[in-house]
Amino acid sequence: MSARRIAIAADGINIIAKLNQSVTADTLWNALPITGAAQIWGDELYFSTPVDAPDENGQETVDKGTVAYWPPGQALCLFWGPTPMSRGDEIRPASAVNVIGHIEGEPEKLSEIPGGSEITVRQVQESLTEEPPRIGSEN
Repeated sequence: MSARRIAIAADGINIIAKLNQSVTADTLWNALPITGAAQIWGDELYFSTPVDAPDENGQETVDKGTVAYWPPGQALCLFWGPTPMSRGDEIRPASAVNVIGHIEGEPEKLSEIPGGSEITVRQVQESLTEEPPRIGSEN
């Protein structure tokens, strides 16, 4: 199965993330495109989604650049640093989240998105940025 990438866009900021193979990631992928109002909580941006997924291997702490789903709020969460719940440098969501992917590039760009901004998440369709191999030819 090819990599599933999503584009996250708000207030002129564009971020690409790669989804993992979890059931929650599948559910989100199938619901795209979605829009919401960005909320900021420390170094986390989150917003409500129409996705309804149960807890799936919930994690109490996450890595920088994590894309997660928060079941209690049906929210997509994007992390780039500590939250008000963090102890030290750890990144701690309000409660356990389902990790569904990771931001490619610099997740700190999320800090430039003001709270309340409309955020859109959509599927990134595979593009032919690389020339496909030529079968039966010698180049």
